[in-house]
Parts: sequence; C-alpha cells; structure tokens
Amino acid sequence: MRKKLARLLLLAASATLITGCATVGETGRRQLILLSQGEEMALGLSSFEKIKKETPINRDPKINAMVQRVGKRIAAVADLPGAQWEFVVFESPEANAFCLPGGKIGVYTGILPITQNDAGLAAVMGHEVAHAYARHGAERVSEAMGIQLVGQALGASLSHADPRVQATAMAAYGLGATLGRELPHSRAQESEADRIGLRYMARAGYDPEEAVRFWERFAAHNAQRGGDTPWFLRTHPLDQTRIQQLKNWMPEAKAQYQPAKATP
Repeated sequence: MRKKLARLLLLAASATLITGCATVGETGRRQLILLSQGEEMALGLSSFEKIKKETPINRDPKINAMVQRVGKRIAAVADLPGAQWEFVVFESPEANAFCLPGGKIGVYTGILPITQNDAGLAAVMGHEVAHAYARHGAERVSEAMGIQLVGQALGASLSHADPRVQATAMAAYGLGATLGRELPHSRAQESEADRIGLRYMARAGYDPEEAVRFWERFAAHNAQRGGDTPWFLRTHPLDQTRIQQLKNWMPEAKAQYQPAKATP
C-alpha cells in the first residue's frame, strides 16, 4: 500500500511539474507556475496592506515626488496586466526595495543614499518590477510545493526502512534541494530580474550605465557591512558577478535606450 502511495505521489508530482510550465516572455526561460495570476495578485495586495500598517511611511515631499516620478516611468514600460500601481516610501534603515504582484512597490529610505539620483533609483525599481513581471514569487511557491510532493513520495517509499536510513535520506534530500535547487534558482531569478530591469530603465529613458554605477556603490555598502556569506549559501549573485553581467547585457539595453525629455 505504501509503495503504491509513493508511486501515486511521484505521478502527482510529475503531472504537477508538467502542467505548471510557463515562459518568461522577456528571456524565454521556462518556469514552473502553479498559482493563477489572480491568486498571486490577491496575495500581493493583501501583503502590501499589511506592510503599510506595520511599517512607518515616509512623508517627505521631495523623496516621495522622486519615487512617484521614477515609479510611473518604469510602470509605463512594464508588461504587468491588471496592475494597480502604488509607490510607497517606508522609513527603514534597510537598503532595499520590493514590488509585489499587483504593482505594489515599496522603497525603503535606507537605499536612497546609495541610489543617489533618479537613474540609480530606476535601476532598483526596474529590478523589483522585473521580479513581479517574471512572477518569481509564484515560481518560488510553486517550486516549494513540488519539492514537498517529492519529499512526501520519498518518505512514503522509505516507510519500511531503518529509521536511521530514513532520517539520513530525508536530511540529504532537504540539503540537496536547498543547495542544489532552491539557492541556485534564487540566484538565477535575481540575475534575470537584473537583466529585465536593465531593459526597463533603458526603455523608460534612464541611462542603463547608471545600473552599473549603482551596483558598484551597493557593493561598497555591502563590503562596509562585512558581507561574507559563501557564494553557495547566497540567495543573490555575488556583487562583482552581477556587475559583470550587467556590463555584458549593456549593449542590448542601450539598443532600447532613448533619453527622456526633462520633466519638472
């Protein structure tokens, strides 16, 4: 009975992986998506409302005007159907930003000294909007669901084995899934968002060369904080790796770059 259950679970996992295949339009990469866009957007909208309730919002007119200005230009070139665009500046020392499904963008004040200007901010916001466009959040949830299914099948197939063998096999599977799939995939998503975001800022009229300058400043910021996580445990590519990748992608971004007219 347990062997039959294991086979059924493996079949279910295989069917799930096959039927959930999708493609990232900008890069052509195949991906596993098990959530509908409606489900994903609903999660994004509810999460953003929760963040707004729990995190102080910055009210500085100059800062907010800049974020609104850059955000609207990036949104205008991003292919995010049904997006309800909203740009909010949060008071936090964290050097970060995010874009949730549904077009909800949050920028932490801690990243503004590193962005320094509109183009630097465009590099950040383009990257975050690219995550939403490529449905990276839904992809991670879907991948976790697939890994869980396979893990359940493995557990069922080992139900009669020695408990020590079971424990060793499950621990090895968990470590292998993390180091061999989840973290490399996370780094691949970050690189993909860098590439798409570079195109977005160029299409929006921002010099894509500024993306390299921003990431050089961000690398210096990380170095000051003593960031020394081994590469294989990182969710993001090494700073120097992503800087070199951006330089490699620069010709395709420049081909789409038209300087925007100055706005008041």
